[in-house]
Order: sequence, then C-alpha cells, then structure tokens
Amino acid sequence: MPEYEKAMRPEDITRLFVERSNAGDAAGVAALYEEDAVMAYPPGDRTVGREAIRSLWEKVLADRPHFEREQPLPTLIRGDIALTSTPPKDGAGARAQVVRRQPDGSWLRLLDQPEFTPPTR
Repeated sequence: MPEYEKAMRPEDITRLFVERSNAGDAAGVAALYEEDAVMAYPPGDRTVGREAIRSLWEKVLADRPHFEREQPLPTLIRGDIALTSTPPKDGAGARAQVVRRQPDGSWLRLLDQPEFTPPTR
C-alpha cells in the first residue's frame, strides 16, 4: 500500500477525503478508516471493514464524481476519541464521524455516517 499523508488532526480527514476522492483513489479513501470501521452507506445499509469500504469507493468513484470540501463544524474531543461533522453542500442533511487517535498520533475514522436526513412523517 502506498504511503499516504496522515490526518494529524481530526479535521484533516475531511480534506484528505475530498482530495483522494477527486483523484479517484479508493484505496486512499479507505486508508482514512480503521481496519474494522463501520460506514452507514449506502443509505439504509452498512459497509464494514476497510477492504469493504475500499470496494464500495471503487464503485462510487468509477463515475468520477466531484466532491466539494465542506467546512468542518467544531470538533468534540475526549481523550483519543473525537466527533467530527460537516454541514453538507449536497443537501444530505448532515454528516458525522467518530474518529480515533492512533498510536502514532494520527486519526482514523471508526464510525462514519455520511448522510443524515430528517425523518419523514
């Protein structure tokens, strides 16, 4: 696996995600996740594990979508765990991730909820 820039702050993950997605680098996107991470995507389903996340992003990025960088909301940090979020530009409702500090001081996603939508009544 190539050597990727590490997220040294929780907020760095959003920037790195956009850069790697726009470059079509599914392995680089997956490298932002812990080995056993859980991603709530596609909507209504879950993708579990870095390899499954890489496979999912290969399919998504095959159509060469363009992602806009979203300004992160304030990060909540407690020890080695942090909650990051962004208000999405694509109208998805909200995005939130739980990230964990790694032994080398970098951060990786543990839980990823890329789309929250308001409940329908």
